Formats: sequence, C-alpha cells, structure tokens
Amino acid sequence: MKTEEILENAIEFARLGGQHTLKYFRKGVEVITKGDQSPVTIADREAEWLIRELIELRFPDHGIIGEEHGRIRPDAAVQWILDPIDGTVSFIHGIPLYTTLIGVLVGGKPVAGVIYAPAMDELTDGAPDLGTRLNGSTVRVRSCGHLNEATLLTTDRKNIRKHGFEPRVSDLMKKVRVDRTWGDAYGHMMVATGRADIMFDPILNIWDAAALLPVVQGAGGHFLDVNGKPDIHTGNGISVVPGLKDEILQHFS
Repeated sequence: MKTEEILENAIEFARLGGQHTLKYFRKGVEVITKGDQSPVTIADREAEWLIRELIELRFPDHGIIGEEHGRIRPDAAVQWILDPIDGTVSFIHGIPLYTTLIGVLVGGKPVAGVIYAPAMDELTDGAPDLGTRLNGSTVRVRSCGHLNEATLLTTDRKNIRKHGFEPRVSDLMKKVRVDRTWGDAYGHMMVATGRADIMFDPILNIWDAAALLPVVQGAGGHFLDVNGKPDIHTGNGISVVPGLKDEILQHFS
C-alpha cells in the first residue's frame, strides 16, 4: 500500500471524524472523567467509532489503536492510530485548538500522519518521504538558530511539574522570545507549518504521538523525545526546527 494512498484515506477519515465533533463543540456537552482522571465526552467516543467504521469497511485486515475504544488486530502490518479529540480540555472550554489525529504505522514505522483542527478547518498531512501540507499547500518549518528569537509552545504546566521537567522548562522560557500554552497537537502543527519553533509535551501516548512524527519530519523538522530519539513510544515529545535541535536536547539532558 503506497503512502500516497494511506494519506488520501487518512485525510478523508480525519475530516469526517473531526467534523462530527463540531456537533458538540460549544454545546455544553457532558464531561465524563475516565479512570486515569482525564476527561472524555460523547464527541470523542462517537468520532472515534465513526473513523473506526470507515477503516473497517475499507481496510478490514488492518489494525486499529484508538484512545477511546482500544485495539484490534495488533499483529497486522498496517496500524491506524486514532485520537478523535486531542486537547479535550480545549474542546470542553470552547477553545478551537483541539485536533483530530490519525497516524499510520507500517511494519511499526510511522509513515503518515494527519492533524486536523475542525473548528478552524486547518488540516495538516505529512509523511517523511512526501513532505507536509496545510490545506493542500506545501509547508516547511521556519529557520531559527537562536533561542532568543524562538517561540516555545507547551501544553500545561501541571504535567510539566508532575513529570519532573519544571526546572528545565522554566529556564527555557526565560531564554526564548515568546512562550505560550494551549498547545497539544496544535502546537506541533504550528512548528510544522512555520508558526513556532519548539513544542514540548511532557507526556504522550501513542495515539497522541503517531501523527506528529510524520507531519513534523515531512516539514523538515525534528520530532524527538528528551533523549533525542525520534520515537512515538517513549512517553514525551519535542517538535523543533533544525537550527535549535542540538541546543534543545542539551537543555533537556
């Protein structure tokens, strides 16, 4: 199965799933607390079911891993990794920076990703071998070689503290030109599309990370963990432009 075909289908599925979430956006949807204390809504669960059904109809021999509805066919060569709403806190608060994520692994390797922000109708798709696009137009990370010129994005300070990154992130914030939060996957999209230089996530599950690596790499950037490994399984992630990669990794070492 060619990467182009994977991306074509992933774009379609992400658009349909993401647009479904708009039925509930800013509508006072009930919030449920999951066992891990993270929030979920009917929008998350319905959107994932919709995407899973589309995959099952078109690719019945492929595997699926979803945040809300688990895993099927774990031994399949092709795995679709789904996060129907990345940034559920943003969604609940009516902030349009939440996204629908689809990453595709072939033989365990991330080959394609889609980050779709339905409330703003911004869709970024990418693959390391094909490049990255925003709403169909090719995009690249921007050039930045000095922290005092950089824009740093993060998701939330609570998890930064919880996972032991507070001293390093606080120091980094003093060195950059601008820092902002409300990140989640939209922050990684901003790096890939040339609107920010660094995005740091202190904790990522596979459904958070699988779409990010191909999109950022396809745009000429780096997606790494704090040890410099380009991996979606290690539990944290940094998207960064090439000119800042070494300095950022030294900062977290």
